[in-house]
Amino acid sequence: MVNAQKFIAQATEEIRQEAGDERVVIALSGGVDSSVCAALASHAIGDRLVPIYVDTGLMRKGETERISYLFGDMNLHVARAGDEFFEALMGVCDPEEKRKVIGERFIRVFEREARKTGAKYLLQGTIYPDRIESEGGIKSHHNVGGMPLHMEFTKVLEPIRDLYKDEVREVAGALGLPSEIQHRMPFPGPGLAVRVLGEVTPEKVAVAREANQIVEEELIEKYRPWQCFAAVLGLGTGVKGDNRVHGWIIAVRAVNSRDGMTADPLHLPYELLERISSRITSEIPSVARVVYDITSKPPATIEYE
Repeated sequence: MVNAQKFIAQATEEIRQEAGDERVVIALSGGVDSSVCAALASHAIGDRLVPIYVDTGLMRKGETERISYLFGDMNLHVARAGDEFFEALMGVCDPEEKRKVIGERFIRVFEREARKTGAKYLLQGTIYPDRIESEGGIKSHHNVGGMPLHMEFTKVLEPIRDLYKDEVREVAGALGLPSEIQHRMPFPGPGLAVRVLGEVTPEKVAVAREANQIVEEELIEKYRPWQCFAAVLGLGTGVKGDNRVHGWIIAVRAVNSRDGMTADPLHLPYELLERISSRITSEIPSVARVVYDITSKPPATIEYE
């Protein structure tokens, strides 16, 4: 396990040395990884840090407003880019291609915002499992294998690149970050795009967003999963009222893990699963069916794409 105080001192000095006198853009999503990086960089270079939150249109319900509130005192820049992400993803169905499209679009937005401030360096919250999965060919992370080969930034800083998720949480506690941030569930960098199988459309993302909200409301407070969410698998048949309908199939996923490298599904009460299914199918009229995923990692990954 990491010695949090020793790591904070080393990482702060590393950022200070790597940044020099330059301004640094940080990709701040509000998750524990990027929040730890923001805190470290703020200690290291002060107001030369430029935190940017990109609203991709692929975020959880109320996410942009929440992040704006939590990090407002850091002079957070909010870049609203939903339309360009959806346009870039039009017709893209392959999971790896999705991640690469999103990774490139992220960089282009950061480049555009950085030009306004004169920043030449990018700092991001890449952690060790991201590198393992990208470099091992399991899947490309938007901030590792999904990044474009050519970009305007002359340097990319990754101060927590050698830490696992549980170690990042330890560092977050030592930095005094709020418990809400320290223990926040992981959320994929590509957002709801990887919780929508096939082409990403505003309609499918809206369904995933509402279903995710229901799953989180039902599970987080009482069951404390390492991660839980809903994914849109595709269209299937169902019956609503006296009519046969074609509606979305939603998969519910809830797992426990230590570091994200392996995971086991939660053994949830059947009555709870029935309630989640009832809520999703009644509150989201376009959903016809709900299933619960009981597959461990491995052989499955936690996310669907």
